[in-house]
Amino acid sequence: MQLMIATWLVFGSAAFAADVPKAASAPADDGWMKVFAVEMGEWTSTGRNPYFILEPRYQLILEGKGERLVISVTDQTRIVDGVETRMVEERETEDGELIEVSRNYFAISKKTNAVYYFGEEVDIYKDGRIAGHEGAWLSGEKGARFGLMMPGQAHAGERYYQEVAPGVAMDRAAIVSAAETMKTPAGEFKDCLKVEETTPMEPDNKEYKYYAPGIGLVRDGGLLLTKHGFPGK
Repeated sequence: MQLMIATWLVFGSAAFAADVPKAASAPADDGWMKVFAVEMGEWTSTGRNPYFILEPRYQLILEGKGERLVISVTDQTRIVDGVETRMVEERETEDGELIEVSRNYFAISKKTNAVYYFGEEVDIYKDGRIAGHEGAWLSGEKGARFGLMMPGQAHAGERYYQEVAPGVAMDRAAIVSAAETMKTPAGEFKDCLKVEETTPMEPDNKEYKYYAPGIGLVRDGGLLLTKHGFPGK
């Protein structure tokens, strides 16, 4: 992608450019997009991406082999790295026992609908008690900066960092396909994104996630979507 020369502004550790094309981003030395150009004032904490809904009370529930993942878009916001972000809670249980709760912070571009990830607070549980906070990070702290969670217009072949927290969390995503069909207990979904997630911190590990248009995450490894929507509506 050819980038225009731009005047850069610094806002916390987030990078902004006044004259950069909307989809502009800079590849890291390993070929994955790592620095993302976003115009000042472009962020919002509420919005809807074709594959990622950031609207309060929206919820996804995925289950499989005794595991359950509940993803809830909350009505809570937080300023992270100078940007108002939306908190999305992920609650994981195994055989009914709570194993992890994470509070993730996202913002969406009002111009491109791209969703950016500003970090997470993590509580890891053992025997009903908090046992650690492994993987926690926030953009603007200890050299960490925001990553791209979901492009506004996702295409096969795109490769980008979701988390940029050196030594803590360096997850990255590659869009393998944008034409998958996925059957789940909640229904059959067409034109799904297939995303391969890796990290240079664990080179041998790969995970696959599937996102359905208008729904969001429908498969995470062995977990399949069982319910989605706005509870109570």
